[in-house]
Amino acid sequence: MAKETSKLMLKNDRWIIEQAKTGMIEPFEPKLVRAVSLDGNGLTRPVVSYGLSSYGYDIRLSPNEFLVFRHIPGTVVNPKQFNPNNLEPVPLHSDKDGDFFIIPAHSYGLGVALERLKVPENVTVICIGKSTYARVGLIANLTPAEAGWRGNLTLEFSNSSSADCRIYANEGVVQLLFLEGAPCETSYEARRGKYQDQPEQVTLARV
Repeated sequence: MAKETSKLMLKNDRWIIEQAKTGMIEPFEPKLVRAVSLDGNGLTRPVVSYGLSSYGYDIRLSPNEFLVFRHIPGTVVNPKQFNPNNLEPVPLHSDKDGDFFIIPAHSYGLGVALERLKVPENVTVICIGKSTYARVGLIANLTPAEAGWRGNLTLEFSNSSSADCRIYANEGVVQLLFLEGAPCETSYEARRGKYQDQPEQVTLARV
């Protein structure tokens, strides 16, 4: 067997732009957006940033669905036989700051990415939190999107603070880092992974 010499490489904005042309990220924003137009006459509203950065891409939270765990005395959450009744939907609110869900204090919630991904077969994507949310106690779970995976990521958040917290829809929520390595023997697509082709709605735990 030939000796493996390829090194893991973090991909930059130029590479992300080229891959986006082939459908890696849809919809794709080729710059980092920090404000959006409100009326076409110059009035804008600041947003939690999304879009292309130097070595990553900030995806947005979909307004379609957000679920939080509720406490049911006497029950235990079982990832092998997950009971959807352990989750309850959170309504989408809207005011001058934008559209948002509310995550109660010391609770855990599941949302979904607005963008659809199509990961190349020599790349793994790591999903990390944004500092804007981390500084108010909202922690994004570190998750991968494996080589050959496609769909809308289900995103997991923990509100570690003692106060309820807003999380904004249609705005940046996590950053994706693209790590390229030598081609793998078996991609997520080839092994028919159980979370392939997730839609723009929360996908629950499976085994």
